[in-house]
Amino acid sequence: MSERLRRWRMILGGGEDATGVELSGVDARRDATLESLYGAEADRRGGLGGSSPQVARWLGDIRGYFPSSVVQVMQRDAMDRLGLRQLLLEPELLESVQPDVHLVGTLLSLNKAIPERSRETARAVVRKVVEDLEKRLAQPTRQAVTGALHRANRTSRPRPSDIDWNRTILANLKHYQPEHHTVVPERLVGYGRRLPQVSRRIVLCLDQSGSMAGSVVYASVFGAVLASVRSLRTQVIAFSTEVADLTESVTDPVELLFGVQLGGGTDINAALAYCQGRIEAPRDTVLVLISDLFEGGDEQEMRQRARALRADGVQVVCLLALDDEGAPAYDHDNAVALAELGIPAFACTPDRFPDLMAAAIQRQDLAGWAAANDIPVAAPGE
Repeated sequence: MSERLRRWRMILGGGEDATGVELSGVDARRDATLESLYGAEADRRGGLGGSSPQVARWLGDIRGYFPSSVVQVMQRDAMDRLGLRQLLLEPELLESVQPDVHLVGTLLSLNKAIPERSRETARAVVRKVVEDLEKRLAQPTRQAVTGALHRANRTSRPRPSDIDWNRTILANLKHYQPEHHTVVPERLVGYGRRLPQVSRRIVLCLDQSGSMAGSVVYASVFGAVLASVRSLRTQVIAFSTEVADLTESVTDPVELLFGVQLGGGTDINAALAYCQGRIEAPRDTVLVLISDLFEGGDEQEMRQRARALRADGVQVVCLLALDDEGAPAYDHDNAVALAELGIPAFACTPDRFPDLMAAAIQRQDLAGWAAANDIPVAAPGE
């Protein structure tokens, strides 16, 4: 059998429209795992059956036959196509699953239904994903945010003892006087003044609707990282039709995630009202609303409240998604309405979030920042 024919057989499967080629060895076993999930019989009968041991064996098989990225897609498809969400409540099955952000989102949506015997296993799965994300995201976030805090605190009118002479000379080389062998500084550059105990305040306002599950996972990890920066005061507010202040759990993202109640309605207006009532220093505050903007509450009042926050001097940005999924589904009218208020709305990947926060802390034009990074932004007149 040619390699080309073998590949077509793997793609087409063994049905009537396939090649008719017989597979053997690892190829046959790999094909059987695909047939269990994507074959016609699987669609009719739920190809993995309802048995946890059988599903656990299948999960072990796909991890042996396919790369990690493919395994994650197949696990997600199995949950959607074959109704495996309830089986994830079994500890034996959870131990067989490859942890990823989507699995964490599923577990969080099932939080209240998880039986006591499975809770520790579920927490272990969530903690594994959180720890992996922290290893990837913590250092670039702290580095970007700390640098931004110092730059935002730098002064152009330093006291003599605060002058940074190296930077001052570099900034004024064009004013070098050859006859005097010296530089005449027209602009002084000072060392950043010592940062106050709290220099900026960050509010992460998280939409708990089911479609935002991945964003909630990433935001919880970022919340913990931001809370570890001493010059920041970080608050995490989660909302559906009710508002939950999870700030006390911000240093432990696993605990914070299990405090989230995914699903249900959405009342962005109530969430913004709660945040507005707890902002003590508006001009030193960055409010990150993470929501697809499908408002179930008072839409006009939500927009008015966003306008009031901007008028008070709060730096507000709306992230339509904070994940790796690409373009999200969102309420276009509300996104454009916020843009007209000077509140940019766009999706952001986790890798770009540290630079976004650095730009926000320095009170840069965030719509301009997004455009410079080739990120589509909802704009008036669209």
